[in-house]
Amino acid sequence: MTTEPQQTTSLQWVDNHCHVENNDKGREAISNAKEAGVNKLVNVGTDLTTSHEALSLSQEFPNSVFSTAGVHPHEATKGLTGIRDLLQNSNVVAVGECGLDYHYNYSPPPIQRAIFAEHIDLAHEFDLPLIIHARDAWEEIFSILEDKEPPARTVFHCFTGGPQEAEKALDLGALLSFSGIVTFKNAHEIQEAMLLTPIDRFMIETDSPYLAPVPLRGQQNSPCNLPIIGSYIAEKRAMDLKALSEQLWETTHSFYRIPIIDLIENP
Repeated sequence: MTTEPQQTTSLQWVDNHCHVENNDKGREAISNAKEAGVNKLVNVGTDLTTSHEALSLSQEFPNSVFSTAGVHPHEATKGLTGIRDLLQNSNVVAVGECGLDYHYNYSPPPIQRAIFAEHIDLAHEFDLPLIIHARDAWEEIFSILEDKEPPARTVFHCFTGGPQEAEKALDLGALLSFSGIVTFKNAHEIQEAMLLTPIDRFMIETDSPYLAPVPLRGQQNSPCNLPIIGSYIAEKRAMDLKALSEQLWETTHSFYRIPIIDLIENP
């Protein structure tokens, strides 16, 4: 199966979840992404420090880099001090990433649950999307969302569930975001979930610097690799790659309410 990205300026992509550092290496990653047609990035915070750094980078690259503010479940013991202030900045387009991760339990589950619930409240208060990290905690994630009411714009980033979890998330009104994991040979359930998800109910991401897609698995990931994921999904769904990129472009802009500006210069 072909997984090489189409390097053509006729396609535009948005990496809706990545972790780009605010340094020369991060700026190089942004430049490389644009060369690959990945013209916009949502740079995701995982604690107060990285949320500040993501905001700073988004201010340096207006209309192409956008930021989020939140606390990853691994960092839940740090609390949400300072996150509310960041959410008042127009460059911050979402709350998170947040959620539950019972695989590692770097923060105690009760604290994870409490901090996740606070993120949901903030998403409602500021009318911002909620970015969810879910690992080995599906039942509790769904239970908390149902108790609190899912924000109108909710996404399960780097979706790693199967068809059952996908259908439950979709029934709650959420979107799914597929990462390079969907290209892995043993990711059968994730691939099934991708195939059953309506074309306007999912986005794609690199989650870089993690989870490089096949054939780059094991290497450090970068937003420039996003077209590989898009090409894989288009082939698996037997659809035109340009049609997929256009739908993802529209869906991602609508979800984050970021301005749709055509960054491809017309001759």
